[in-house]
Amino acid sequence: MQTELLEINGIKYLVKIHYENRSNSRVSIRRTAINIRIPSFLSSAKKNEQLEKMKTWAKNKIMKNPEKFRLKPQKEYKNGDLLKIGDEEFALRIEFKDKKGSSAGPIGNTIKLSISDNLSKEEQNNHISSLISRCIAYKRLPKLQEKIHELNERHFNQRINKIFFKHNKSNWGSCSNAGNINISTRLLFAPDEILEYVCIHELAHLIEQNHSDRFWTLVETAMPDYMEKERWLKENRDLCRF
Repeated sequence: MQTELLEINGIKYLVKIHYENRSNSRVSIRRTAINIRIPSFLSSAKKNEQLEKMKTWAKNKIMKNPEKFRLKPQKEYKNGDLLKIGDEEFALRIEFKDKKGSSAGPIGNTIKLSISDNLSKEEQNNHISSLISRCIAYKRLPKLQEKIHELNERHFNQRINKIFFKHNKSNWGSCSNAGNINISTRLLFAPDEILEYVCIHELAHLIEQNHSDRFWTLVETAMPDYMEKERWLKENRDLCRF
């Protein structure tokens, strides 16, 4: 992945450029960055052409509706911060070292982070957020697995393959054809009943991979007030982030 800055109306937007094994180019605008995905098989000239085309599209889109795409400030953590997740508190011990990569590990309810000093402030924040998310997810995964299996036995009785927490910013969860269920670590900041709703939503996909009427009937049968949970996620998504 490559990064650069694109200035629009005096504001600098982070552009993340991914060269991937894909058939077409794609651009999406998030509150933290503009993501551009370009086929890796293209020549250098074609890649540059597609890149400029995607940046122009994003620039025009943002200029038409700047409030919709207003940048969300990065979350910053400092050494000694206390992070509350549910009924648990985690102490952060952050040190910066002259090294290539960053690493972290939980020791009880303390998360020790060793962050590369050779990165920009934004990259350091991204490393810290991702590593904290990974450490807490590691501790919380057994509880998530227990919850999903219990909900499955109560409502669906389907075969589950693997269950993961993912540091995913684009959706709340996913379910693959192989029966793998992924839950976004952002839901660690949500109330238990919201996390339970997303688990039910993904379990229903074991039966219906689409969002058909039958799918929503499955969800409603398991959780009659599911629409309240959907509303909570839409209204509080900015509260749920590392």
